[in-house]
Amino acid sequence: MNDRAGHRRARRLAIGTAVVLALAGMNGPWLYRFGTEKYHQYQINKPEYKAENGKWEILDFPEKYRQNTIHAALLRTGKVLLVAGSGNNQDNFDAKKFDTRIWDPVKGTIKKVPTPSDLFCTGHTQLANGNLLIAGGTKRYEKLKGDVTKAGGLMIVHNENPDQPITLPAGTKFTGKENGRTFVSKDPVVVERATKVFDKTTGKFLRNDPGLGRIYVEAQKSGAKYETGTQDNYRIQGLTGTDARNTYGIAQKLALDKKDFQGIRDAFEFDPIAERYIKVDPMKEARWYPTLTTLSDGKILSVSGLDDIGQLVPGKNEVFDPKTKKWTYLPKVRQFPTYPALFLMQNGKVFYSGSNAGYGPDNVGRVPGIWDVDTNKFTKVPGLSDANEMETSGTLLLPPAQDEKYMVIGGGGVGESALSSNRTRIVDMKADSPKFVDGPTLEKGTRYPQASILPDDSVLVSGGSEDYRGRGDSNILQARLYHPDTNTFESVADPLVGRNYHSGSLLLPDGRVMFFGSDSLYGDKANTKPGVFEQRIEIYTPPYLYRDSRPSLSGGPQTIARGASGTFTSPQASVIKKVRLIRPSASTHVTDVDQRSIELKFTVSGDKVKVTVPENKNLVQSGWYMLFVDDDQGTPSKAQWVRVP
Repeated sequence: MNDRAGHRRARRLAIGTAVVLALAGMNGPWLYRFGTEKYHQYQINKPEYKAENGKWEILDFPEKYRQNTIHAALLRTGKVLLVAGSGNNQDNFDAKKFDTRIWDPVKGTIKKVPTPSDLFCTGHTQLANGNLLIAGGTKRYEKLKGDVTKAGGLMIVHNENPDQPITLPAGTKFTGKENGRTFVSKDPVVVERATKVFDKTTGKFLRNDPGLGRIYVEAQKSGAKYETGTQDNYRIQGLTGTDARNTYGIAQKLALDKKDFQGIRDAFEFDPIAERYIKVDPMKEARWYPTLTTLSDGKILSVSGLDDIGQLVPGKNEVFDPKTKKWTYLPKVRQFPTYPALFLMQNGKVFYSGSNAGYGPDNVGRVPGIWDVDTNKFTKVPGLSDANEMETSGTLLLPPAQDEKYMVIGGGGVGESALSSNRTRIVDMKADSPKFVDGPTLEKGTRYPQASILPDDSVLVSGGSEDYRGRGDSNILQARLYHPDTNTFESVADPLVGRNYHSGSLLLPDGRVMFFGSDSLYGDKANTKPGVFEQRIEIYTPPYLYRDSRPSLSGGPQTIARGASGTFTSPQASVIKKVRLIRPSASTHVTDVDQRSIELKFTVSGDKVKVTVPENKNLVQSGWYMLFVDDDQGTPSKAQWVRVP
């Protein structure tokens, strides 16, 4: 811009501001706000502002394509899978209206995809073949205490027969020996046979340990008079002979208390080429709010969740084998709260940061540490600040992944607590004795922060709310770039849409970041109006895309093995300073354990860039990745998709 043009702009700005202020004085607050907003829009759209702060824009899909997006994953086609299931809407659930959309960020198109089950609050992770594994979801919505009309709860069925299991169909009736009340099962249950226990020294038979089955039962009729207050043994109607002698139920209080959500066992692979769900073997356990994490051997670990009777799965974790499409239990139990943040480390063990999304006792499975899945040994990691405020916190593996440093962001108290943390905590897992240290603080206590790794090694941290589910109009309209090299936050442009519960973000192949969802409990500051689910998608364009030019990348192989190299073409090869391999996100409930950015070594010759993939299979898990190159200004190319077999 020449001096004369700059002079004109300054003069227009001064005149415009003066007019706004003068009119405000004559016409009061409304016109002042109107003028101020116009001025704000002018300011944030200036090229120099966008080059420093980036820009936000809202994508408002046609009404027929809108949905309550709960889950989002970037597919290897560059399209985004948006999953609602019933979308936290009881009416949708009752009508079996389950929604999925696929959005193409390049063409701007969106289409509906048939959804086979209620995948609301499911778990998901990227597979080596480029499919997305999806497991769990919703069998029944919660019922608050005042809405429960039939007394009910958990019945533990015992089978003392060591020779065979027993199957009880849905509708089985249980009658209390002391209280005389009858309760009916809602689902079938298989109760495994009893285990014979022998003395290890003498070999003498000691006893039969009964096989156990868990089932939800409820009274046949409505009313408080059918509640029970204490434990009782229950006779199972319809059984005869040895079955009647060996099989019985035991239940604690069966009451009109709140009934939590119930999970499903269903599992699917989503095929991004065919753009459809493919049913695979169901999980051993029903799960609602589970975490799926890839292990060292390529199998997928499924952890936690509420089961098919609304109870926290009691530490019974399982793995999915992508080759056989089957699930098997781990031999030992370990319990976590729902949606625990679990990351595969370079040594093959699993790091648990303590981040989670809610359900579970406040004193079980909430301490961060290193989990050896093979031996079930768990080593605690000390130093976590605000340790009682880890629910709804976010965790990510900071870039580059080789450094093995994790950041935990914000969080809140257990349940519907108003507590929220403004802390960030960083742990170096390569240290001799890893421990958390505080990083830079956030301006406000922040639940539900969204965090996305960018190709220039910065991390975009945005949104969240100060209180539970945005209560009290507490959404945080702020965004920051975290710089791992300096351990500092930098303020950037503010988002336009508040995001709290049921929201998330993910990096797109063009270097922008997509934000989805938000499910405020209330719609006003006084907490008197019900909230409305946020269906708008928002896109953040980082400052690096407002520079004069960006490097390009073309050619090269689509597959590069670990330890091998591939050569790409870039006219800007001489100014390339970084190469990053970024795993596509699968995000929900402040949980995105897939996200990682791996540094690639590279050499340049003319317009050729030769990149080499690290050999560690735990660092570079098999699958599809986005390959970015950054120039000497920190400006990234658009991504090339590369498969690591």
